Amino acid sequence: MELASEKLAQAELDVRNIGGIDETNITLTPGVTVLTGRNATNRTSLLQAVMAALGSNQSSLKGDADEGKVELTVGDETYTRTLTRQDGTVVTSGDPYLDDPELADLFAFLLESNEARRAVARGDDLRELIMRPVDTDAIQAEIERAKAEKHQLDEELDELESLKQRLPDLEEERTRLEKEIEEKQSELRAKEAELEAADADIGETHAEKAELEEKLEELRDTRSRLEDVRFDIETEEDSIDALETEVSTLEEEQAERSDTPEGEAERLADQIQQLRDQKQRLDSTMTELQTVIQFNEEMLEGTSPEVVSALRSSDEAASDSTESITDQLVADAETVVCWTCGTEVEKQEIEATVEQLREFRKEQLAERNTIDSEISDLKDEKQELEATRRQREQAEQRLRQLESELDERETRLEELRETRTELTDEIEQLEGEVEELEQEEYSDVLDIHKEANQLEFELGRLEDDLDDVEAELTTIESRLDEKEQREARREEIQEELADLRTRIEQIEAQAVEQFNEHMATVLDLLDYENLERIWIDRTERDVREGRRKVTKSVFNLHVVRSTESGTTYEDTIDHLSESEREVTGLVFALAGYLVHEVYDRVPFILLDSLEAIDSDRIAQIVEYFSEYAGYLVAALLPEDAAALDDEHERVTEI
Repeated sequence: MELASEKLAQAELDVRNIGGIDETNITLTPGVTVLTGRNATNRTSLLQAVMAALGSNQSSLKGDADEGKVELTVGDETYTRTLTRQDGTVVTSGDPYLDDPELADLFAFLLESNEARRAVARGDDLRELIMRPVDTDAIQAEIERAKAEKHQLDEELDELESLKQRLPDLEEERTRLEKEIEEKQSELRAKEAELEAADADIGETHAEKAELEEKLEELRDTRSRLEDVRFDIETEEDSIDALETEVSTLEEEQAERSDTPEGEAERLADQIQQLRDQKQRLDSTMTELQTVIQFNEEMLEGTSPEVVSALRSSDEAASDSTESITDQLVADAETVVCWTCGTEVEKQEIEATVEQLREFRKEQLAERNTIDSEISDLKDEKQELEATRRQREQAEQRLRQLESELDERETRLEELRETRTELTDEIEQLEGEVEELEQEEYSDVLDIHKEANQLEFELGRLEDDLDDVEAELTTIESRLDEKEQREARREEIQEELADLRTRIEQIEAQAVEQFNEHMATVLDLLDYENLERIWIDRTERDVREGRRKVTKSVFNLHVVRSTESGTTYEDTIDHLSESEREVTGLVFALAGYLVHEVYDRVPFILLDSLEAIDSDRIAQIVEYFSEYAGYLVAALLPEDAAALDDEHERVTEI
């Protein structure tokens, strides 16, 4: 990924009362801008002003000001940030470039205190840092949504497959019915011809024939109604059996489900909130610790702009001295003046205290991770409890529906049975009336009438059955038209699920790949003596999180050196020089910048405090990093800036 910086517009920066700056205005051109000057010339303050305009909270208000402001204009867009002192704290407002600065703070704003940059030197958990911006809860929610949609699609496709398998039987049934209908129609035509011939042979009167035919028609209709009622009775009995089976199954499932204790969900919610409050307090403590550690590191190294400025103001008479401000603060002595109590103390004592603070911050970080795991466990338990409760409520609601439906169907069944009895009695009565109308000479004709009526009844039933079969076939064929579309969507969901389930693993793998690739390239460029390779491998390790044991990825950083004879051996991070550690931390931050595609959110990389690296190597790093940012702003000492290409923009007055 490389950015074409020539396509970007110039950026104008107006700063007032930020860090040690009273007021300034500078232009940042696309590509590399070098802030060159000695210490205490507000270069870091200017970088913090850029960070503030981009959305970071890691900037300070000038000590003697109640309000500071930054405006950053890029093309036609202007971004603002105001810092106001209120009740002893500094409140920010405005419309910055970023709504959420977390990614940029971690991987784009590479000042001395940058956490990704410091992680290597401090031995922090590199995997935790690279994965911190990833919302794993949101990924899990997406997985659950996709799983639910896939489950629904699976059920629909199973149903469609079942319908498809039913097609041959239905088509066979349609063929059979069509054949039977044709046979019945043929029989009926023959019977009607026979009846017509019989009518011609007898001399019955029209009135007698009409009365008899009326009774026969009534008898046929009644028999048809009776057949319908019998069919409805069978249907209701089957439905009642199915409902009773479902009721029995639901009751067994309900008996197996454990009752949810009263108020258990509320208790879990309270626990989760308490843990979140505790985590928030830990986050606040860690932020304060980081501020204290950073301050003391700057004091020990003599890079705090505020203190340097104060020393310079209070010692104007010594301004001609060639000794640097840093030398004035720490010199070569073993003691320094404590900036908290004013007494002389061993420098090692302050360094030891700072190291204790670092260790304490690590302990706080471990405790926060444990709390995260406990919160995750409790959320899982709460979700499981709520799911069980929902299942119980749904089952109870379904049981009530089933019981209501059973009552209705049993009432309907009783009514149908009464109707069947009434129709049976009515048929017996009609048959008696028909027999009374029969005369000896008409008995054969009446038999033919009965047979013809029965054939018409059977033909009507077959035609109704054929209509039902053809309607079902039409419905199935229409439904099967949806099958291909649902299969395509299920395949999309499967791919989406596979991507979601491996997204975290992919980010981890990409981070390792990016670091290893860029680290190898940078080491080739910088050509450190006897330093052959620095790389990360990713391994799986079983760790305990709260009450459960889980498998987590771990990033292991390896160092390989070589002897004069060419033999290679594995070394440790502790043995890296300060320059080598700084370069490794910067490359790790670049890996995060690329993996999380920070360049899509903010086209800036800021560099500061590179003095531990020699000038030529600083120039190589600046050139290399500039390939990945639209704007790269680096604060450098004059001798370090001299090693860079003259075509790069330089800012010498702030």
